[in-house]
Amino acid sequence: MSRHLIRRRHMLAGAAALPFLGASARAQGTQRYAALSMFIPAAPGGGWDGLGRAIEQVARPAGLVGSIQFENVGGAGGAVGLPRFVAQRRGRPEALMVAGAVMVGATLTNKSPVTIKDVLPVARLTDESSAIVVPANSPIQDLKGFMDALKAGPGAVAVGGGSAGGIDHILLGLLIKSVGRNAREASYVAFAGGGPAQAAILGGQVKAGISGYSEFAEQIKSGRMRALATSGEKRIDPAVPTLKESGIDIVVGNWRGLFAPPGVSAEARANHARFAAELHALPAWKELLETRGWEDAFMEGTAFEEFLRRDSDATLAVLKDIGLA
Repeated sequence: MSRHLIRRRHMLAGAAALPFLGASARAQGTQRYAALSMFIPAAPGGGWDGLGRAIEQVARPAGLVGSIQFENVGGAGGAVGLPRFVAQRRGRPEALMVAGAVMVGATLTNKSPVTIKDVLPVARLTDESSAIVVPANSPIQDLKGFMDALKAGPGAVAVGGGSAGGIDHILLGLLIKSVGRNAREASYVAFAGGGPAQAAILGGQVKAGISGYSEFAEQIKSGRMRALATSGEKRIDPAVPTLKESGIDIVVGNWRGLFAPPGVSAEARANHARFAAELHALPAWKELLETRGWEDAFMEGTAFEEFLRRDSDATLAVLKDIGLA
């Protein structure tokens, strides 16, 4: 791994209602759950919540689930909600949790006693590039202006994003380090969900924001936010350059997926796996990925388990390198 390069090949973003789903979403499949309990270890409005709601929008019309009940418990990049999911959903065959890369970093940073290793991986579903944004009235006009401000004094550039130690925080640390400053100088303001972060950016409580591109997409399209750059290998928006093509050797992705609680039977794990695979195979799911700009990062079984081990090790190394662990 390059000193300023973290490659996490998998991510997501906030999805609201999906009215574009048509006949392809209504193709009936085998019902895997009469009532699915979906746990979101984050506040409404962020990437994990968006993925959970998007799953409902596709899975219910397709007949894979009868109904889905959501519970949101935000805080500390999933470190608050995760122990609750483990304790209260243990052994329950109808329970799933949405989580991802942010939880890996946040639990390491917070030295949480319960980590993503304490739940059962079902499938990785999406990957998403992060976006660096400023409010439309910001004096920072482009990426160069943002990087110049970081170089002059990171502490004077308050940046809002997700939980401490998550992908957003890691990306800021890498950017600060790339201009020769210490990542510990960062003025990073962590929010429990995408909604509060957007409000803070638009309200001028912070000078810039970092999160999954789709969480900012509507604000960018409306002209209320200006996107300075994205963190992936390729452009999401033709008008917004990547960090790499701008001469900054950083690539960061934010993967998201599904997890089951500990203590479930082999039969329940197999049902979860079938649900994820059947969801992924739906034409409506492919439509959703394209419309939302999410990368198809589907992975399951032992391959996903091995990916999690590698990702945890790589994340810890990066956190140590930028002084966050």
